[in-house]
Amino acid sequence: MQSRPPFPPGGGGAPSSASPFDADVAVPVSVLNRAIGTMLERSFPLVWVAGEVSNFTRAASGHWYFSIKDAGAQMRCVMFRGRAQHAEFTPREGDKIEVRALVTMYEPRGELQLNVEAVRRTGTGRLYEQFLKLKAQLEAQGLFAPERKRPLPTHPRAIGVVTSLQAAALRDVLTTLARRAPHVAVIVYPAPVQGAGAAEKVAAMIETANARREVDVLIVCRGGGSIEDLWSFNEEGVARAIAESALPVVSGVGHETDFTIADFAADVRAPTPTGAAELVSPQRTLLLRELDHRTTALARGFGRLMERRAQQLDWLARRLVSPAERLRRQRTHLQQLRARLASAGGRPLRDAQARFALVRLSWQRWRPDLAAPRAALAGLSRRLDAGLDRQGERRTAQVGTLAARLEVLSPQRTLERGYAALIDAQTGRAVRSPSALKREKRLTVHVAEGSADVTLKDVQPRLTDGF
Repeated sequence: MQSRPPFPPGGGGAPSSASPFDADVAVPVSVLNRAIGTMLERSFPLVWVAGEVSNFTRAASGHWYFSIKDAGAQMRCVMFRGRAQHAEFTPREGDKIEVRALVTMYEPRGELQLNVEAVRRTGTGRLYEQFLKLKAQLEAQGLFAPERKRPLPTHPRAIGVVTSLQAAALRDVLTTLARRAPHVAVIVYPAPVQGAGAAEKVAAMIETANARREVDVLIVCRGGGSIEDLWSFNEEGVARAIAESALPVVSGVGHETDFTIADFAADVRAPTPTGAAELVSPQRTLLLRELDHRTTALARGFGRLMERRAQQLDWLARRLVSPAERLRRQRTHLQQLRARLASAGGRPLRDAQARFALVRLSWQRWRPDLAAPRAALAGLSRRLDAGLDRQGERRTAQVGTLAARLEVLSPQRTLERGYAALIDAQTGRAVRSPSALKREKRLTVHVAEGSADVTLKDVQPRLTDGF
């Protein structure tokens, strides 16, 4: 917090080195209060103050106003909303607490007060550190793992309660169980819940309940109190006994804002002992209502079953006939089947005949008339034969004429008139020019009735007049 000068700028002068005020100058009350506040803030650092809470008020703004006192004195306190909303609990009348505060002056009224920055229950510093250390240790060992939590029985036959016989929590639990489930047996396992050796006795009672196996679920509870009062349920022995219990355990220790190691080790944490009793006990009214609903549903279902059975009986009665009547019905049915079989056997033949008649009728309708084409074809055939005959006669006459002409022009006829054909024996060509005739030249002479090979011994010159 920043310090403020005892005098405002321009106010009654600056203080001298010997005294903060001038004895001859009147000082306004606000300036005096401001100077006192500044001196208090400089002289008293943040300090822990212990005492009992009284006159606690929570303003609509969220600020806390209360007094802290002991046997000899009291001091007004203020805790502003910015810090109050982070407090771990809300103080109540009579709570013994410790506050970490700065001594200040509320200038408008000139009242000394503590500006609280943190609040804790008396003695919670050391105990809370032990609580956090044990919680972290057991959590690392898996005692708080969600997968090991067991569900509570829906309809327990007996409920066990581990608490002190003089505890108010026991009366709350018994009253709640008697109201909600008077039909469920309750067995109390007495154990002190506060003081030396309480934790060992609570753990022993949990083990006893598991050994006897006479209940289905176990409640471990006690009323509210300070952290010292609840410390028995922060002991490792109690936590391990709860974690190793074969019976589901519900922890109902303290008030809703109180948390203990037993709460984390239990299968279910209840905010109060009464809440624990409500969690483990089915409400009798709801059970009776559910039973009535199930009875009505069972009666309705049984009635519907009887109706279906009666209807089925009527149907079977209608089907029940005498053997003679049954034989008559079967004989009639057999005759019907025989008639259907006969009809079914002749039906394909009749259908085939009908289809054949339709096909023949269609064929006859589209069948061509061949008489006229045949007559025309016969006439054409006769004309073709006559034409071929005439053409043959013409061809025969033409061939005769050509044969006669060929006969006249035939080389054989020329040879028969006394002529001869000379063929060069070497080239096989006819000799046409006298110049081709030379001495000793071999020739083939063709005459009308044959041929002969000759050799020229002499060649005479060509005569110009005749042969």
